[in-house]
Amino acid sequence: MPAFDLSRVIRPNILALQPYRCARDDYQSGILLDANENALGHSISISDTSTDFLQPIASTLSLDLHRYPDPSHPDIKSRVAVLRNLPSLDHVFLGVGSDEVIDLLIRICAIPAKDKILITPPTYGMYSVCAQVNDVSVVKIPLELSATHGEGCEKGRFSVRLENVKAALKADPCIKLVFLCSPGNPTGTLLSLSSIKSLLEYEPFKGIIVVDEAYIDFSGPDASAVSLIKEYPNLCVMQTLSKSFGLAAIRLGIALAQPPLIQILSNTKAPYNISTPTAHLALSALSPCSIAAMKAKAAQLVSSRTQLLESLAELRPLGVGGPIGANDANFVMVPILAKQSSDPDNDRAFKIYKTLAEENGVVVRFRGKEPGCNGCLRITIGSQEENEVVIGRLRKVLHEN
Repeated sequence: MPAFDLSRVIRPNILALQPYRCARDDYQSGILLDANENALGHSISISDTSTDFLQPIASTLSLDLHRYPDPSHPDIKSRVAVLRNLPSLDHVFLGVGSDEVIDLLIRICAIPAKDKILITPPTYGMYSVCAQVNDVSVVKIPLELSATHGEGCEKGRFSVRLENVKAALKADPCIKLVFLCSPGNPTGTLLSLSSIKSLLEYEPFKGIIVVDEAYIDFSGPDASAVSLIKEYPNLCVMQTLSKSFGLAAIRLGIALAQPPLIQILSNTKAPYNISTPTAHLALSALSPCSIAAMKAKAAQLVSSRTQLLESLAELRPLGVGGPIGANDANFVMVPILAKQSSDPDNDRAFKIYKTLAEENGVVVRFRGKEPGCNGCLRITIGSQEENEVVIGRLRKVLHEN
């Protein structure tokens, strides 16, 4: 591929930034009197037995909560690097969820009121939100929305329309970032590595391709774009502990890229962005035994995904259409059809969504306003018991509506 010059993508003020040097960058042990911490420790009382919330956090209270956390977390990064088969921890950045990574990428690359990002709807909404917060415009090139092979797309519904994306990149040098969601949210469709490589190798584009892989562990083997990082300095892959690891509450996102980009992200982040409780739980989650448990649960959810799709197919006579997307994540998306036709019906879908949540205690996601998702409900794969309840109550609501 043509030589990639990262300095042409990063804003000049970011390149010139002298990162804040915090106390724990220098020393992390000894009598620590350098950071104006409270030397007497935290003030959460463990003697108040009437306080119900103390029991769930008892183990957390034994941590050094009065000390600032390690700003770099090398142990966590090393475990991530091993898990994702990367050469070293220098290829790993940790953020407060993937949302911090998205925001940082936009801030370091896109000049407000001048530069742009490109997204491929339907896709994750935070790309546009972060762009708007940073006063950065958004170029939208929809995925292939039809069920048939569309002109300029690689194959099938919700694939990238490569020629359209390339034309937009060539026409507008102000586009600095391309965000691709794989598997897509809400589409559930995995993007092929060949389509990602095609954009990485597109010479007129001088920016960064960002591949959001929040759901990658629910896809097949060799699906991740991480395998391309060693070859492509213009690639950044985002992952998270929220989905397959079941740790949405601790808010740990991950960026994987070649070291120069990782260093710039590290220079720009807040000094202590990852809390000690989050780091403690993340390190445990990335142990060999915990990774084995994660993979087993991911496999179980994939199996349950197949069973849920089979159960939804039995509801076809009541107006549940066939799933759209490729079902490569821990959710499925199905259209609700009009009673008197086979066309997706947004009004009926929204009514069923509301009735399920407010009268039946089942909360799914209405996605009917997204491009190509008319009448669609997105259903996360639950436990076996939850999936059975969902099908039973959905059948009841469909009968009534």
